[in-house]
Amino acid sequence: MTAQTKDQPPAASEPAVDVDAHLINDDLAPAKSRDWGFFSLFAMWMSDIHSIGGYTFAAGLFALGLGAAYVFTSLSIGIVIVFLLMNLVGFAGQKTGLCYPVLARITFGTVGSNLPALLRGFVAICWYGIQTWLASRAVIVLVAGLWPGVVEIGQFRFLGETLLGWVAFILMWALQLLLLRKGMETIRKFQDWAGPAVWVVMLILTVYVLKLAGWHISFNLSTSPSQWGTAHAVLAGISLTVAYFATLMLNFCDFSRFSPTRKAVWMANLWGLPVNFIAFSVVSVLVTAGSLQIYGEYIFDPVDLVARLDHPIAIVLGAVTFTVATLGINVVANFVSPAYDLANAWPSKINFQRGGVISACIALVMTPWNLFNSPFIINVFLAALGAVLGPLFGIIIADYFILRRQQVQVSELFKSQGTHSFNNGWNMRAVWAFIIASIPSILVAVVQVDFCKFLSPFSWFIGAGLGFLIHLAISRNDPYIVKALEQAATVDLDADRDSVAR
Repeated sequence: MTAQTKDQPPAASEPAVDVDAHLINDDLAPAKSRDWGFFSLFAMWMSDIHSIGGYTFAAGLFALGLGAAYVFTSLSIGIVIVFLLMNLVGFAGQKTGLCYPVLARITFGTVGSNLPALLRGFVAICWYGIQTWLASRAVIVLVAGLWPGVVEIGQFRFLGETLLGWVAFILMWALQLLLLRKGMETIRKFQDWAGPAVWVVMLILTVYVLKLAGWHISFNLSTSPSQWGTAHAVLAGISLTVAYFATLMLNFCDFSRFSPTRKAVWMANLWGLPVNFIAFSVVSVLVTAGSLQIYGEYIFDPVDLVARLDHPIAIVLGAVTFTVATLGINVVANFVSPAYDLANAWPSKINFQRGGVISACIALVMTPWNLFNSPFIINVFLAALGAVLGPLFGIIIADYFILRRQQVQVSELFKSQGTHSFNNGWNMRAVWAFIIASIPSILVAVVQVDFCKFLSPFSWFIGAGLGFLIHLAISRNDPYIVKALEQAATVDLDADRDSVAR
């Protein structure tokens, strides 16, 4: 520990233990304030799920060729699995107080952690831009509903988007940057009201749509028979439900690190995932089914549905709802993560706020509408990137819970020559486990042959399972892990963690 007198406590900018300044800043240090209780985490899940993507995902499972009963079975089993897996990451974050890229240092090393962090961050930045653009579509619907003439004025196109589209996109882009003003505290306050508010408005819209449909709906939403049978379709639905949350299953610790107790994490996950997700899925399916009675066709995109409503109040409520909802999921799933990930790459120069600004600027220059409208980008490139998230999850979980038995000396994660520096900051065993596990996961996700198409819904599970098993096999007797455990057994781990917090 650094030398301090009784009359001179450590300065706020100085850590209480000897750590390397180039590996730490205020945002990467263990959480000092633990004010994300049950409601804040529960509201975070509401913001994440109550979105355009969450809406269309549930109704979209009917495209697998399943009836309503099988769809809800798939959703229910899948979200229970998500709940169990999410608790693992949540508990790790709550115990250590660490965000995802620093937690990854445990497994991949102080330098090697940039590999999983930047991979996760790049996926998030791509989807950050896409989700921001999707939110801007709701703004256009709002403008078109209130001032139809504006739509015709703004048809000039630049870089693949109309002038009106650019204005709406920049507006959504700027609104999200405002959430950076006070970092995670501002985000917490936004989620606390946004999640519940969206729920209230969604229920109002549901009642309105069902009233227009004469309260007569059909749940036979399947579009075509399942190509490989009902059993495969049900399992695919379960797997896709889990994969839908693949990003947050890595970086949920970015939020749980601020939770005061493990119980708060568990209860928030219980009510926010199985209970809330299934309830919102019911609402999504009800509204989608109602669209058939009103318009003679199923409308799976809620923005398109809102655009067809003939009541101005309904249009305003719907457009504002899905704008706020999409902002909510974007902040949770695609904004916080790259902000921390970039900060981890250069802690002395990049903090959370700067990382967020850099992420937003990259998402802007990507012109996300061109990404979204490209079948190659969506189906191949981003699918391949998503497939690598499974191996990362499996490796980190195997390392933290099985090999290290949750015994981690946090201060060592901020030392260039600590027990987590491995070989020049890289744990090559974890890197090789990642590479080997990622190959089959990527292949089944992107290769367009029948065998791979059959397995493609399960790419996340394939990658996660292989990563878990391979890392256990090659790291079981890793001398670096043995040394770290021996040293961790000699210190008070909670006190060590708190001594690093600023």
